[in-house]
Amino acid sequence: MTDDRVEYEPVSVKELVGEMKDIAELLVDLSYSSVLFDDPALAAEVLELESEMDVLQLRARMSLVMAGRSPEEAEELAPIFGIVGAAEKISDAAGDVAKVVLDDVGLPASLRAGLPDPVETLARAEIVEESPYVGRTLGDVNLETETGVRVLAVRRGNEWLLDPGRETTLRPGDVSLCRGPDDGIQGVFETMTGEPYERPAVPESEIADLDRAVETVVLMRNVSELAVDLAYGSVLFDDPELAREVSELEVEVDALKERFEAWALRAAAEVAEPVTIRGLLHIAASTEVISDAALEISEGVLRGLGSHPVVQAAVAESDEIIVSVPVAAGSDLDGTTIGEQALRTTTGTLVIAVRREGGDDGSTERSTGGHEPARDTDWVLTPSPETRLRAGDVLIAKGTRAGAERLRALAGAGDASGAEPGSE
Repeated sequence: MTDDRVEYEPVSVKELVGEMKDIAELLVDLSYSSVLFDDPALAAEVLELESEMDVLQLRARMSLVMAGRSPEEAEELAPIFGIVGAAEKISDAAGDVAKVVLDDVGLPASLRAGLPDPVETLARAEIVEESPYVGRTLGDVNLETETGVRVLAVRRGNEWLLDPGRETTLRPGDVSLCRGPDDGIQGVFETMTGEPYERPAVPESEIADLDRAVETVVLMRNVSELAVDLAYGSVLFDDPELAREVSELEVEVDALKERFEAWALRAAAEVAEPVTIRGLLHIAASTEVISDAALEISEGVLRGLGSHPVVQAAVAESDEIIVSVPVAAGSDLDGTTIGEQALRTTTGTLVIAVRREGGDDGSTERSTGGHEPARDTDWVLTPSPETRLRAGDVLIAKGTRAGAERLRALAGAGDASGAEPGSE
């Protein structure tokens, strides 16, 4: 029998929190991708990573208990317990989404049609002995520069390499989790596995109420994922305004879930086999849990406890970083749209929000899928390609450090080293 005991080891809380953040975000992508591509192998990787998360959260809690020795320290550490618990909740919710695929719970095919094709595709590729990549390092292969594809993680037996670097050597049997543009993924997947990369065909639904239920779940997923990103941003920058936006998004997801339940019940009367809606119900419930967890991440900031420097450092040094980038007057971004600059393609970063001083020109918006009216806010959430940027805007973006440097250069933001916690 395998010994699954977890014993206390002196370890950096910063490293544990950063690793948990990276895994939680990867799990959300993996779980929904397993649904989108009807991929049991991808779903199985979710459960493997979920087990890894269970161990990390236990070690993090042990380290936090050892660190607290006074009421003042307890107050400082309380938000970190919340962040650790929230990451575990996101992990569990992602596991529940993956089980919809693994357990064949029942899922309308129209859900896959309703999920938008991602700007970047996430794929699981097991490297075969004959692959040209075998025995070469990621630096030697130079995937990201040559193909736009980035290896997010590698599973080697039971061991996870969660932040593979240029020196990581690829071996036969390695399971690589890769993200990149669709054409790049196709080439890399075939080179790694010797097999062509194919997406399953997705039939359209002819039941209007079911389509509405699916659209609502997709919107819930988008809003929840945004809430997690903004929550980590609120912690990194110790920003109560950003934390309040997370709270608003959590309320929005609750309202969307109520709307979804109404459409799903109506659709059950029209579907030939109502059991096929069960998976949709599971995904909606798990998605709500993710938005609740996002609120827990930002709760310390929201309640005036501030951000612990350890957590700020963990978020700043994690695999996929969040940066705050001001747009300078006369820069390449000043007066142009996100689409005109093709920021996702040219920088490899995703702008998740724009902080804008004043909204009297009508440009202020709150975009979470186009279903909600504009509100009186200085934030543009999930800005569209048509969102026009201007001097004084502050972009909240996520991506690699190299991508953040390119974004800062376009914004005329000076030092391209990335944002420090609390800086704007």
